[in-house]
Amino acid sequence: MPELPEIEALRRSLEGPVARTAVERAGPTHVATLKTFDPPLHALEGLQLAGARRRGKHLLFPASSADLVLHVHLLSAGRLVYVRAGGRLPGAPAFRLRFADGGELVLTERGSRRRARVGLYRTGEIEAELEHLGPDALGIGPERLAEILAVAPRRLHPLLRDQRALAGIGRAWASEILHRAGLSPFALSTSLERRAVERLAAAIDSELGRGLELRERGLRDAKVYRVHGRAGEPCPTCATTLARVAFAEHTIAYCPACQTGGRVLADRRLSRLLR
Repeated sequence: MPELPEIEALRRSLEGPVARTAVERAGPTHVATLKTFDPPLHALEGLQLAGARRRGKHLLFPASSADLVLHVHLLSAGRLVYVRAGGRLPGAPAFRLRFADGGELVLTERGSRRRARVGLYRTGEIEAELEHLGPDALGIGPERLAEILAVAPRRLHPLLRDQRALAGIGRAWASEILHRAGLSPFALSTSLERRAVERLAAAIDSELGRGLELRERGLRDAKVYRVHGRAGEPCPTCATTLARVAFAEHTIAYCPACQTGGRVLADRRLSRLLR
């Protein structure tokens, strides 16, 4: 799933092109992708967008002269691209937005399941739609992070992924951040000492910043992730073999030496030891 570095890199790449000329045609959109009907999507036609915004993992495209905001959430398999006039359009689009200069904003989705979301909202409505999101993870700082960690005792990896607590981090970057901070993915949020909280806040900024820089350079996963998806490989810090905790639908990568004091965590598919 695209996370904050990927979405922010995408936002920056779209900022100029989508604001260049007015929307000529909004749609067509797959019936499972469009999540709103009032205002109708064609209300964007003839309007110019005021660039691209981001809230956590969500992309927002406000109209410059009307109280309308186009919302796009890619979820796990969505891909959003801007195609210049005359360029080759990707196949099987789930959503298209054509501009007066011939450029198009196109959403596609891998696989047969349609999870990506597109909607047109008024400003107050989109604010209500996204009000459940916590503060943006990038630049959170140790003081605000300490407040979030202290709300209730929670394991760090799922807490970092909880968009209601902290917006923008998913499975991959949670693993990268915790490795950088030298913290176990299952350490309790309320058990961290101040120095550990400071390390975690610094790791959030450094890892998300590193990811953003590399994604803007066009690098793929293999050149971006240092621990995510690399179980069985040497730790980039100490050369210990990276381990993983496997769940039904995802895995958590970590270094036993750097993060868990040498302890190998139980595989959650086979054990209920860790809760």
